[in-house]
Formats: sequence, C-alpha cells, structure tokens
Amino acid sequence: MAFRISDIDETQAPLLEHLVELRTRLLRAFLAFALAFGVCFYFVRTIIAFLVRPLVEAGETRLIYTKLYEAFFVEVKVALFAATFISFPVIANQLWAFVAPGLYAKEKKAFLPFLLATPVLFTAGGALAYLVVMPTAFHFFLGFQGETGGLQLEALPATGDYLALVMQFILAFGISFLLPVLLMLLNRAGIVSREQAVSSRRYVIVGIFIVAAVATPPDVISQLLLAVPLLLLFEGTLILMWFTERRDRRAQAEQEAAPQVAATE
Repeated sequence: MAFRISDIDETQAPLLEHLVELRTRLLRAFLAFALAFGVCFYFVRTIIAFLVRPLVEAGETRLIYTKLYEAFFVEVKVALFAATFISFPVIANQLWAFVAPGLYAKEKKAFLPFLLATPVLFTAGGALAYLVVMPTAFHFFLGFQGETGGLQLEALPATGDYLALVMQFILAFGISFLLPVLLMLLNRAGIVSREQAVSSRRYVIVGIFIVAAVATPPDVISQLLLAVPLLLLFEGTLILMWFTERRDRRAQAEQEAAPQVAATE
C-alpha cells in the first residue's frame, strides 16, 4: 500500500504533542532535582553528620582531607547524592504521568505495584546498609589499629574516601534489594517462569555472591550481610511467583469455561 504525504501530516500533531509533553515532564523533573540540590547543599553539613554517624559509633572521631579543594567537592557530591533520593518521587511521578496514558487499564494495574515497591525495597536495602552493615564493617576495619612490629597503626580516613564508601554501601544494598521487582517484571512479561527460576537457583546463588563480592568491600562480613538478604528475597519472590501464576491459571480457566457455560444455557 502506498504511503501518502497526508499520512505524515496527520501524524505530526500527535508526535509534536508527545515531544512537548516529554519536554515539560523532563523540565519539571530537572527543576525538582535542582531545587532538591539547592536545599541539600544548604544543609549538607547536617547530611554529612548523618552519614558519618556509623563511623563515630564505631569509635573514630576524625576525618581528614589532603587536598584543599577536596572538602568542597565532597560536599557537592553528597548534595547530589541526597538530592537524587529526595527528588526521586517527583521524577518517578513525571515518568509515570508520561507513560501511563499509553497503557491499558489492566497494564496500569499490573505495573503500579512495581512502581510502589521500588522505593520501598530500595529504602529497606539502604537502611540495612546504614543501620547494620556499615557499623559492623567499620568496627571490623578499625580493629586493625594498634601496635604491630613496634609501629603504631592508626586509621586516618579521608573525607572523600569515607563518604564514597558510604554511598557505595547504600547504592549497592538499595539496588540489590530491587531483585524481586526485576524478577516479578520478567515473570509478568512472560520472559521468566517460576519453573525456570527454580531450575536456575544454583546459578542465581553464585551470581548473588559474585555481586556481593563486587559491590561491597573485600571483607566476608559485608559480603554475607548482602548475600543472605538477597537469597531470602529470591526465595520470597519464588513464593510470590507461585501465588501469581496460580491466580492467573485460575482466571484463565474461568475465562475459558465462561463461553461453554453460556453456550449450554
């Protein structure tokens, strides 16, 4: 069938409307991030005080910086890090507002729980890192101080290195805790079934320990504190898959039986 010029003209208006809406959504997301960054940079010392608390509780009372500009750029990095978390609800809302009109009601209903679960699971992972993993790891690292071979070993953590480690912990645990969201999305999309996930359990376990080894400092305690919750989340996701697939099979059976019942009546 020949493609007419008029067909292009008819599609220009909807395309331009989508581009204008996309620009508006991106602008709102950027403004939310910029506003959050300004607020976080104003209160950056308070945020840093919150982030150094696990180190203080572990017994360390000093942070140093060896470059004149290091402290300033560390504050900028921390403000950017905090602004990302604060502005995420607005950014996610703008993304959802742009995508949602193109989805069917059934697709919206299926996707919305994952959108809500993402910040909850990420926060849970970050909280585990902040409240449990970092104090435990810092106690372990600071335990190497003392006299060795007639020399006094003393920890002098640099401000940039420490805060980079803290952000690495929070991001690693937060992103890793999104494993159930990823698996359930793949399952709902029909890409991965529960049987396939169960049959791949041994590979998943190996992958989890590899991720834990890469994402955390090279100590066994931190790796186990990340790997064990991920294993529990994986097993919990398998149980959730079992319930959802069972519900889907029941609904499909009812739909197939409905025409037969109508025909007999």
